[in-house]
Amino acid sequence: MARRKVGNPLAFAVLGSLGERPMHPYEISTILRARGKDQSIKLNYGSLYSVVAALEKNGFIEARETIREGNRPERTVYQITDTGQQEFADWLTELIGTPTREFHPLEAGLAYLPGLPPDRVAELLEQRLKAVDAEIEQVTAVHEHMTSMEFPRIFWVESEFRLALLKAESAYIHQLAEEIRTDALDGSAFWRKAWKHYQEDGISPGEQLKDPVKYFGTDFAWMRAIPPEAT
Repeated sequence: MARRKVGNPLAFAVLGSLGERPMHPYEISTILRARGKDQSIKLNYGSLYSVVAALEKNGFIEARETIREGNRPERTVYQITDTGQQEFADWLTELIGTPTREFHPLEAGLAYLPGLPPDRVAELLEQRLKAVDAEIEQVTAVHEHMTSMEFPRIFWVESEFRLALLKAESAYIHQLAEEIRTDALDGSAFWRKAWKHYQEDGISPGEQLKDPVKYFGTDFAWMRAIPPEAT
């Protein structure tokens, strides 16, 4: 991904909004929320003004006029520049066509799965599963509403992508939790033994790994292949 002068995803949304017509920041945030775009791009009203200022500083947008409505404070209306339109087109092309490595928080947790007892991990996964499935129901309901209104899918395909990811996560979590509960997950026997030694005998994981055959038997001789520095 190219390093951009203003790389905040919210800046991308601002450029996209101003590509429709000139607006002031509050109107931009209102439209983004009304269209559900805040489900795809983190929208913080406080940071919006910083993003707008950065876009203006770099010549992507410019102030068009200042307006006042009733007793409300003055608001500056911005419009996108030719440079901003090119930046938006380049950015959109990159986002759609170039895959990037995403570092999902759950993936980080799974990388250190044995750091908690097996049954506790299964419990936490099942807890997460309930939350994910609840979100799936919510998103599905929104899609059904959009369909009933005959609202073109082109304006909410990002939500379909989100739903696909949620369904994939749900299926994986369900399977993993079940495998942990039933000890079907390869390595579960080692995992349970390691925690038994630690909880009942007070032997730290580091000590166990120094002599895996002593603590786990010859079935776990593969652990000798772990580099010394890893222990």
